[in-house]
Amino acid sequence: MGLLRLGFLANFLSHPVISGFITASGIQIAASQLAPVLGIHAEGENFVDLVKSMWPNLRHINPYTAAIGFGSLAFLFWVRRSLKALLRHFGLGERPADILAKVGPVVAIAATTIAVWGFGLTEHGVRIVGTVPKGLPKLALPPFEPVLWTKLLVPALLISIVGYVESISVALTLAAKRRQRVDPDQELIALGASNIGAAISGGFPVTGGFARSVVNFEAGAETPAAGAFTAVGIALATLFLTPLLFFLPNATLAATIIVAVASLIDFGALKRTYRYSKADFVAMAATILLTLYEGVEAGLVAGVGLSIFLHLYRTSKPHVAVVGQMPGTMNFRNVVRHTVVTDPEILSLRVDASLYFPNARFIEDYINQAVAANPTVRHVILECLQ
Repeated sequence: MGLLRLGFLANFLSHPVISGFITASGIQIAASQLAPVLGIHAEGENFVDLVKSMWPNLRHINPYTAAIGFGSLAFLFWVRRSLKALLRHFGLGERPADILAKVGPVVAIAATTIAVWGFGLTEHGVRIVGTVPKGLPKLALPPFEPVLWTKLLVPALLISIVGYVESISVALTLAAKRRQRVDPDQELIALGASNIGAAISGGFPVTGGFARSVVNFEAGAETPAAGAFTAVGIALATLFLTPLLFFLPNATLAATIIVAVASLIDFGALKRTYRYSKADFVAMAATILLTLYEGVEAGLVAGVGLSIFLHLYRTSKPHVAVVGQMPGTMNFRNVVRHTVVTDPEILSLRVDASLYFPNARFIEDYINQAVAANPTVRHVILECLQ
């Protein structure tokens, strides 16, 4: 897709659709992490299923897990909002204060891991990461069976499209925060190369996930080098540090993700979108609701489909103005708004839109009605956009 320069598919993602999709994804990711924070079980592919699964289990909340989870949440939110300002108040420099504020999640992980180990909280039902396998994955080619490849062709295409849309959505959002530009074609090539790497190392399909990307962004990553350093760090941790993660509570990991994705949720965008465009508000609201109710794929399809439909509907009935000549000039303006010179035998029309098949019939009917209403017309002039 990248080599064929199909990155233009990102153009079908309007800003309201992206904003709605990201808001809904943030809500869904945060909701999926509430169960680990509370120490209960919940499962589901969308927000509604998660809530239904979680509700009956609320009476089984583990107080120790909840204390760790909510304590981590409170600490991480405080670190994000207040720690840097506090350090600056005590005279610390801008850069050191920023670095220490970014280390907040590491401190939470270390402190809660030591607490679980030291107080034996696993005996009180606190769920931990447990044994993490050591070593790097072995490289091997995937099976080249024609029957298997035929079965996987359509699902692989759908996974590629959904993965690309999710990746480009979070990329555009994070790039906008720093006034940077995203090259959709290059994004496709990067995803393709990453998936080839995953294929020969036994990995899952690769995409730019919301939760991981935002955690990386919030940690201060600014260039692609952050990904390389992260890969090196993960490799070293996999080889040497996995025993230290044995007592890491799941609640702390969940709290870290919730704090990271909280910045994605923007309900104010609904109000702003409603003010300037009711149609875009409908597309945004539909994206949010369907993503929460049916899942990511349904939300994206609905949002993109509605955006395209609303665009076609708006451009199917373009503004057409009858124009005349401004006295003493070669300029032509709308007869309704300006004092112009006209000829009863000439009907001069300006079509304020590109002429294409959805609006061709509307313009044809408009011309026919205008000519029928004025029998003196002998010539019709169309001024079209270039």
